[in-house]
Amino acid sequence: MQFVELNNGVKMPILGFGVFQIPDAFACEKSVSEALEVGYRSIDTAASYGNEAAVGLAIKSSGITRQDLFITTKLWIQGMGYEGALAAFDKSMKKLQLDYLDLYLIHQPYGDVFGEWRAMEKLYQEGRIRAIGVSNFQPDRIVDLLNHTAVVPAINQVETHPFQQQIANQQFLQEHQVQIESWGPFAEGKNGMFENPVLASIAQAHGKSIAQIILRWLTQRGIVVIPKTVNSNRMIENFQIFDFSLMEGEMEMIQTLDTNVSSFFDHRDPAMVKWLGTRKIE
Repeated sequence: MQFVELNNGVKMPILGFGVFQIPDAFACEKSVSEALEVGYRSIDTAASYGNEAAVGLAIKSSGITRQDLFITTKLWIQGMGYEGALAAFDKSMKKLQLDYLDLYLIHQPYGDVFGEWRAMEKLYQEGRIRAIGVSNFQPDRIVDLLNHTAVVPAINQVETHPFQQQIANQQFLQEHQVQIESWGPFAEGKNGMFENPVLASIAQAHGKSIAQIILRWLTQRGIVVIPKTVNSNRMIENFQIFDFSLMEGEMEMIQTLDTNVSSFFDHRDPAMVKWLGTRKIE
């Protein structure tokens, strides 16, 4: 496994396992258990996914030493600021059955972000979280956060895949010592991702799958990635990406696929902001 070093010295696996859209408790626990058996040690969940408890059960039953795991969860839009964030963290920790968390992210750049960040800084300073970061923050939101807080986010988790490559954003984040992390590396197969002729030709040249080419392309760019699958064979396949490298010309070929447009939704669309801001979780 390869690692990235975050801005506070914490090392994080560059390849992890995501559990977005696995709300069924049995399926989620089974998938995480299988992923851990394959060799994944970084697991990414969120309060809004509704599966923290299932992840916790899989971790507990794995027998893997806690120090060998890197667990991430995310704070949903609480609408309660500082106190709400502290309460939400305790709730997540209870579900995960953990004594400390490796990475805690603000899931969306809305609501009382500054109150939440102050709460996360407190938890970080107390040693209950090893690193804190954000998700879905545009560069202007990152700068605003940096201007008014003490701790620089360790991570910004954003949509990153061949059709939305985040090239300028990655450079911006690097300049501010924030590690970029990809969600949706396969764009859920949208826009013919798994039939794309450019990706298919590169995959054929290496005797790899298109999924493996995408993950290798991301990790060669130094981007942390957390692919999700409930298929055990694909878990193994996604894990086997460190035995080959893409050539510079192949990296450039993939760069031509960038549309610089989300394959999902615009985080600055007022209707989407309203929906996200009013969505409640248990």
